[in-house]
Amino acid sequence: MHAISFTALLLSMLAAVGLTALAGMKALKDDYGTVALFEKGQVLLTIVVLAVSAVLLQALVVRDYSYVYVRDYTDNLLPMFYAVTAFWAGQNGSFLFWYLCVAVMGWCMIYTPGYSHLDNRTKVYFWILFFLTEIFFLFALTGPSNPFTKLDPVPADGRGLNPLLQNPGMIFHPPLLFLGYAGYTIPCCLALASRLSGNGREWLDLCRNWNIVAWIFLTAGIILGAWWSYMELGWGGYWAWDPVENASLIPWLAGTGFIHTAIVGRTRKTLLRTNVFMVALTFLLCFFATFVVRSGMIESLHAFGGSRMGIPLLVFLVAGLVLTLYVCLVPRKDDTTSIDDFTSRPGMLFLASWLFLCLAGIVFLGVLWPVISSLWSENPVGLDAGFYNRVCLPLFAVLAFIMSVCPWFSQKSGIGDKAALGVVLGAGAGTAAVVFALGYRQPLALFSAVSGVMIAVSVVMVFVRNKGLRSFMPSWGAYGVHLGVALMVVGVAFSGPYKVEAEAVLTKGQSMAVGPYEVRFEELRHDHGNPAMDTHAAILTVLRDGREVGRLAPEKRLYASFQQSTFAEVSVIPSLGEEIYSTLLGFNEEGAVSLKVSINPLVNWIWIGGTLSCLIAFLCWRKIERR
Repeated sequence: MHAISFTALLLSMLAAVGLTALAGMKALKDDYGTVALFEKGQVLLTIVVLAVSAVLLQALVVRDYSYVYVRDYTDNLLPMFYAVTAFWAGQNGSFLFWYLCVAVMGWCMIYTPGYSHLDNRTKVYFWILFFLTEIFFLFALTGPSNPFTKLDPVPADGRGLNPLLQNPGMIFHPPLLFLGYAGYTIPCCLALASRLSGNGREWLDLCRNWNIVAWIFLTAGIILGAWWSYMELGWGGYWAWDPVENASLIPWLAGTGFIHTAIVGRTRKTLLRTNVFMVALTFLLCFFATFVVRSGMIESLHAFGGSRMGIPLLVFLVAGLVLTLYVCLVPRKDDTTSIDDFTSRPGMLFLASWLFLCLAGIVFLGVLWPVISSLWSENPVGLDAGFYNRVCLPLFAVLAFIMSVCPWFSQKSGIGDKAALGVVLGAGAGTAAVVFALGYRQPLALFSAVSGVMIAVSVVMVFVRNKGLRSFMPSWGAYGVHLGVALMVVGVAFSGPYKVEAEAVLTKGQSMAVGPYEVRFEELRHDHGNPAMDTHAAILTVLRDGREVGRLAPEKRLYASFQQSTFAEVSVIPSLGEEIYSTLLGFNEEGAVSLKVSINPLVNWIWIGGTLSCLIAFLCWRKIERR
């Protein structure tokens, strides 16, 4: 099946090239009567990638080590569900999964009501752009990222999956990111095609649901990735501003900015070129995120060093950017970019969008700083978390404040509902007084917490003051997302600045103090019953004022396939208030253990808020009638 699968992908690439060339010739001749052929071609391409994906998945399940990819990411002891998720654990498999998502979404696009609204001219341009994207993936899969390379002789066992990836969060985190990346293919191609064909602003409405789905998947992927970092890496945090973490954040920032400029574009019939640029930029930044991971130019926990995909990705990015600039910079008669007044709701939305884009630019430069600084330094270094916290967190706090007051500005100019805005500001002032009195006085954390509370109050007031919105589901979706963001803002405001942690080396029966808690080491347990790994767990009892709060059991694991390293498994006592988080740093033969224990206030509000935002965003969908 190795040769058959590879040949199927190669023939798919040749077919996609042929379809693109035919569509280009038809566009040059203003002949748009062959759209059905392109649609059937996309269906065929999707069927082929589904088939070859099934081949790779079956090889992973049965541990067919004649595939280099299967040998590299599974072994005989790997549990079945992790063997399945190894599909996207490595570079070659993840590119196949990404292309699978793109192809399936292209197939689905054909049967959506929005697609039926497009004229044939726009459809032809759409398929040209869409096929070009697929050609890139097919080139990668038949060249530098071939997942069907044959191994001979066939080994009896594989190398195994990195233990850091053997976590429930990593079952869903990568595929959600790739679904988000793939989801932006549709609105990007549709925006560029509509502008090339002169189809006006209709695309903003037609791609609205696609944009929402892509944003949901990307957001969920990032939230799950943060939770995985928090639960698996043992550093006690959910965001370390690692280059690869940042790389996935950049398209999210641009995509979120596009959501808000699109609102202005639909309601005020303006920002046409801005919206085309924003959605195309979001799509290209998804590939930039992959370039950071695959090029080997940035050192990161997540990066794939020595990949051959760096140059192809860079060529694709440059070509896409040139095309985007050409399409956006060529003026049209219906281009309008004016906004009546920046002290209006559209003006505030526009300001928020550009703050998102500014943040994306800062993080983009931060990710590339080791490369940029190498121009004048022989020892370039990356920017640490302190830089991002100093520069980015204040801007995020300002964004939260804008979210809280934006609903009360009018569509034209000035404040539309002064009474409601007064209630929101009053709630903010009251919250500030209470929080300050409780001793939480760090300025940025205080401002962020107050802004989060103001967002929540503003969401409630919107439905109190506007009865018409109560029966409009998209409004529930939009403001529900903001409510989730409010919870996240409050969680971030307290969990980072007010975290308390301590480290200690303890022997059996000894205790350590962490804030108001006492952590007592009871015993060290060893488990050698699992052939895949040995487990060493420190049993801890947590007390407060002499009363037991709960027990912790942080672990050190030694995997059979990765005996050169040990891996930490954290243990927590969950709470909506102060979550107690523990890591076993090490132990010796005498039974002494080295521990790190931290108290993370309100950290679970981040996961709750993120989950709420992702789920309730589905209510933002709007039904489009088939033409």
